[in-house]
Amino acid sequence: IETLTIWLLIVFSTLTWSLVIIKSVPFSRLKRRDRHFLHAFWHANALADVHVEHPQYTGAAANVAHAGFASLEVDSPANSGLAQSIDFQDRFERALRHQIQRESQRLEAGLALMASIGSISPFIGLFGTVWGIMEALQSISQAGSASLETVAGPVGSALLATGIGIAVAVPAVLGYNYFLRRVKNAVARLDDFAHDFYNVVQ
Repeated sequence: IETLTIWLLIVFSTLTWSLVIIKSVPFSRLKRRDRHFLHAFWHANALADVHVEHPQYTGAAANVAHAGFASLEVDSPANSGLAQSIDFQDRFERALRHQIQRESQRLEAGLALMASIGSISPFIGLFGTVWGIMEALQSISQAGSASLETVAGPVGSALLATGIGIAVAVPAVLGYNYFLRRVKNAVARLDDFAHDFYNVVQ
């Protein structure tokens, strides 16, 4: 059991560092793409120019703008039927809000797993330690000797699981907090852009 616990913690550590690497790249690209799109957006002469050139831009801000433009197109399939009865400003605001939620969910993907690893890893390590100490005490009882040399080895080996659990949890918690803050900053930027976009359309 103790060995299985250590291997499980190693798997958790691998998952944590994989998530850190996987999520670092999209966040870096996102900020660069949003900055590029917003520069083009605010330097355009008219909204029609942005709408025409929009397909060449990617990123969260560009997706929010696309959702807004799509909501303003009366002939769009998304606005057919009862959707046409909704006031265009309400429809536009709702489209922006829903797209920001989708972008937020996309950015938060994987963070729940990272938070879970950070929360349970110390307990898994502690479980391995308790189990290892129990086995060590049974071995000492069978050996009939309680000398320091007999006790120190098995108990020290059992404590290794707790140390590994803490070592796995710390990067997971730090990574979760770091990326959560970046998600909040990105969503705040999208909210600011959506508010300004709404004012321009009005």
